[in-house]
Amino acid sequence: MSSVDGQIMPPVMGAAAFLMVEYVGIPYPEICKHAFLPAALSYISLFYIVHLEALKLGMQPMLAGRSRTVRDRVTAWGLGVSGTVVAICAIYFVAEGVKQSMGAGAPWVLAVLLAALYLWCVYQSAGCPDLPADIDVENPVQPETWPTVKAGLHFLIPIGTLIWCLMIEELSPALAAFWATSVLIGLMATHRPLTVFFRRQGGVSAELKRGLREVVDGLNDGARNMIGIAIATGTAGIIVGGITLTGLGFRMTEFIEFISYGNVILMLLFTAFVCLVLGLGVPTTANYILVATLMAPVVVELGAQSGLIIPLIAVHLFVFYYGIMGDITPPVGLATFAAAAISGEDPIQTGIQGFTYALRTIVLPFVWIFNPQLLLIDVHGWFELALVVVASLAASLTFAAATMGWFQTRCRWWEIGVLLLATFMLFRPNFFMDHLYPPYEDRPAKDLYAIAKSTPPGYPMVFVIEGSNVEGDDIRKTVAVSFTKEGEGRVRLAEAGLSFTMLGGEAQITGVKFGSRAKKSGFEQGWKVAAIKVPTERPSEHLVYIPALALVAFVFFLQRKRLRLAAA
Repeated sequence: MSSVDGQIMPPVMGAAAFLMVEYVGIPYPEICKHAFLPAALSYISLFYIVHLEALKLGMQPMLAGRSRTVRDRVTAWGLGVSGTVVAICAIYFVAEGVKQSMGAGAPWVLAVLLAALYLWCVYQSAGCPDLPADIDVENPVQPETWPTVKAGLHFLIPIGTLIWCLMIEELSPALAAFWATSVLIGLMATHRPLTVFFRRQGGVSAELKRGLREVVDGLNDGARNMIGIAIATGTAGIIVGGITLTGLGFRMTEFIEFISYGNVILMLLFTAFVCLVLGLGVPTTANYILVATLMAPVVVELGAQSGLIIPLIAVHLFVFYYGIMGDITPPVGLATFAAAAISGEDPIQTGIQGFTYALRTIVLPFVWIFNPQLLLIDVHGWFELALVVVASLAASLTFAAATMGWFQTRCRWWEIGVLLLATFMLFRPNFFMDHLYPPYEDRPAKDLYAIAKSTPPGYPMVFVIEGSNVEGDDIRKTVAVSFTKEGEGRVRLAEAGLSFTMLGGEAQITGVKFGSRAKKSGFEQGWKVAAIKVPTERPSEHLVYIPALALVAFVFFLQRKRLRLAAA
């Protein structure tokens, strides 16, 4: 489960995440920002599931941690976190200072500094004993924390290079991967010879030959592994091109709308099923290319026709997640077969158990489709960010407890129902608030420029537009666009890629710039603006968190009381 979730965890993520830059049209750091909270929730929930399984089985730790006071633990964590932050800040400011002062010679100076940092890390590693290759299960020994960190500190340099190129320099994914791979090749070839050199053990030339041989073997294995991905990706390109050129893609919307009867939930379930089926035998990258090309635009379009504004990044992460879930879904589940081979258990039973654990990840894409705040969209200010993070974390842990049937102790059936209700309230507070207070009120199209001027940066401006599609059918859909800076309404709309003609109090879309935010959001040239939706004055939807947390606390203290009675 942890290895599969590695493809959804920023800042590196899987190969398909780099393709998302081209499909969605936003920088890679933005994709990492949107993907971070769901990935973190998935990992934290997995840790909590392991804890609950240990409680259910009555397991005790095989290796107790060192006895330390609370003060010692706080001091250790404080020093570790603060030291890491100081080191990262020092690297960043030194690199930026070199870039500002050295001009064209900055890359050479940075290369020398990186080599010096690498030599220092290997020197620190050489002063620590090698980590054991195997763990003695019968008599485990807890390693010291800091020597263990120093022993592998230099392995962070290629990852740091990749993150720096992607997040700071904003290089293309291919170029960032090239530089990271180049650094990794240098590390593989030299870290063993340098280690024995610093330890004064001799055999530097033998270790250098061993390192070069490992580089060649690694390149050989990488090329062999890419053959299957290249063939699958090429085949996916042929399928996508054939569907696009024959016009079959235009029929996908009608087909999905027909089988889902226009219901967004059924449409998402069908899309998730297609992603899972493709993911059973197709690599994640090829799966993402197929589904992102064929299904993602359909989901956005049908959502808009149903009055639901679905951000494009939310749909692409939706299909991305379910494509990955194919690796742990029976009956194929390649990752579960690998896990079963290691553990010696039945592959199908391993897949079923893994799928049960993965429910906490499977539910997340449906949540952010209806509540994009899970992707940190439309989250404004640190206070609201803290509310969303805490509520999402509580919802994930509550859902894990409900699916495992264990909280403080074994849950009764109605306690599971209460926990699931609390989970829904924490994940989707807007569902309840929308039933109590309407989220929007309609304004006439003549107020278009005034509303565009008054909309704060980062907040969506919601349109209801209507017109005819290529087949002559009358369509009405809800779309939205956000602005990046203040300004006059006409200028802000033009910056987003929109131009309008005002005729007798009506507004018609006369231009949608190709590749603009408006084009990706579903605006259509020649369509008429039926209305503009403006947020209403209503209580914050986050107030729903209070009764939700009260339900969780009710079950918690009820089970705690049951445990005390059983102990008595």
